[in-house]
Amino acid sequence: MPSAPADAGAAGAVVKCVVWDIDNTLLDGVYLESKEQPPPADPVLLGVLRILASRGILQAVASRNPPAAADYVQRLAGLDFAAAECGWDNKPAAIGRIAADLGIVPDAMAFVDDDMVDRAEVAAALPGVLVLTPEDAAEAASWPQFSPPAVTAEARRRGQLYADRRRRQAAAREFGGSRAEFLRHVGTRVTIAPATAADLPRLHELSVRTHQLNSAGQPVPAAELARLLSSPGAQVTTVALADDFGDDGLVGTAILLGDAGGRPPEPGVATVPLVMMSCRALGRGALDALLASLCRSAAAAGATELAVPCRVTDRNVPFRLALAAAGFRAEPGTVTADGRTLFRRQLTGDLPSLPDFVVTPGRS
Repeated sequence: MPSAPADAGAAGAVVKCVVWDIDNTLLDGVYLESKEQPPPADPVLLGVLRILASRGILQAVASRNPPAAADYVQRLAGLDFAAAECGWDNKPAAIGRIAADLGIVPDAMAFVDDDMVDRAEVAAALPGVLVLTPEDAAEAASWPQFSPPAVTAEARRRGQLYADRRRRQAAAREFGGSRAEFLRHVGTRVTIAPATAADLPRLHELSVRTHQLNSAGQPVPAAELARLLSSPGAQVTTVALADDFGDDGLVGTAILLGDAGGRPPEPGVATVPLVMMSCRALGRGALDALLASLCRSAAAAGATELAVPCRVTDRNVPFRLALAAAGFRAEPGTVTADGRTLFRRQLTGDLPSLPDFVVTPGRS
């Protein structure tokens, strides 16, 4: 069986989004040259696209065609594209816009095109993108870069979730009120609840996939997550998110350790060694609600301060901004043995309130 090309990226680096050309790639012909009926789909590549989508890998198109071409291919595929860039711009610019829109770095993307010049331009301008010919792509489903370690219910619906996201963003642009008013207007529902063993596959998936909203800065082994879930000194919390546009399912988690079982940095300080959340939740109140809930839970257990060790990376700036907005401050010199910066918040004054769209089943 053919294997991945030698330049197919670092081993174990899972692709999060595949960007497809349309003409002579997903279609067996050229869309604009068709007269009465557009060309049929390439059955092999359409099959690969569907397999990858079923694994939670986002599918997008970048094509020098009108938007109707993307709509046509989407109907043939029977699934939703996470993004579609149709126009006459160059392919690197189109892929850059897709990456920015989806919040995905180019290093987590692949690009499939029959045109050698387009492939060369993308490889030169975006060296982190895995650039493939249609012949490469026909075999790609067997490569490790396209085999996520876990495929959850949320993963299988990822294309639909991003379609819901586009509709939500369009509604937000038309809404005249504040962000908080918009969240209530669209029926935002954030559910913060204790984790169960059934949540472990999704928690591990979040660990692998999240970067912008992640305090660990690196994946957490499934065995470590299972150990923490069964530890009497750890409070493992999950966050689910939904609104009138759709149900995103479980989007985040956090682990709270108190004085009794968590080896806090000092007496009276509770620690949160892990916070992670899907970037789909960014700006939708879920992370703010989770941080507020952690503060209130720690204070209720008698802690006077909450500390969040965070590995500072170029990619988790949004998470550190959320910490600052919740009242956490990084003090000079407060770095853990494994190189994380401690962000601290006093719990003796006013605590952040939970929005009225947050529910906390299983909590007193």
